[in-house]
Amino acid sequence: TKALNFSVVLQKETQVELSFSTTWDPNSEDYCAKSVPVKIDKRYIMLSGSSGFYAYAIFEREEKWPALYVGCDIDLGSIVFTPPRNGPTLREIGIPDRSAAEFYVPDPDPCFINRLYLTKDRQYGWDRYTVLYPKEDLIYTVGASDYRKDWFFAHVNRNVGNGTYRATTWQIKFEIPDLLPGAYTLLMALASASRAEIRVNDPLAKLPHHTTKFIGKDNAIARHGIHGLYWLFSFEVPSTLFLKGNNTIYLLQNRGQSKFSGVMYVYLRLEGPPTPKRT
Repeated sequence: TKALNFSVVLQKETQVELSFSTTWDPNSEDYCAKSVPVKIDKRYIMLSGSSGFYAYAIFEREEKWPALYVGCDIDLGSIVFTPPRNGPTLREIGIPDRSAAEFYVPDPDPCFINRLYLTKDRQYGWDRYTVLYPKEDLIYTVGASDYRKDWFFAHVNRNVGNGTYRATTWQIKFEIPDLLPGAYTLLMALASASRAEIRVNDPLAKLPHHTTKFIGKDNAIARHGIHGLYWLFSFEVPSTLFLKGNNTIYLLQNRGQSKFSGVMYVYLRLEGPPTPKRT
């Protein structure tokens, strides 16, 4: 197999398509009773508004080789991309675009404005969290709150004075009118993170129901960016953790030692249990 060739097939505001191609030489291996080198082109498509990416491959014979032999024709049919879901979407926050730019970015403290950068996220705006939430941490109510105004772009620590910082816990409040048995799915896309813990309806649970563990290390918050390394998590949540009616998901950024530790969320989505297939 020859080395990979990389190219950008398409790049626009809403879509990026990447190509990784190589030529497979079977040498002594048989392919349809004959040895036929095949060009393999792996494509990866990232779409704005869709978490994760779509991947497919193109297999082509080289021009010097004739058409495939009798009995080797393959009908691939139509390829249709449908964003994967484990179940119906119940609640969602943000836009799956690998950035936290759609959330609320406050004006920076006038004392710390950096004249080299004009965008808000390139300022010290994240350090305004304690000013905006002096007593209680962020509480987001699905259906009443607006993520463009009510979701702070960086889940950072609270400044308690004397150079000391304390971990913070955010709450997402939502309603499940009809609680179904089975496994729900919480999808969480991160633009940057150090460590995030998730608890469902029990903020004092000794162990988190889910955790990202220690990840990231990209210093996006310290460098005043709006995104760093992209992470995508899918957590299974049993229906026994939910209640019919009002529920709360608690998000804890538990590394409280530094003002630079934090989480930047891209997109959160709660899916219901899988819909039974019709027979």
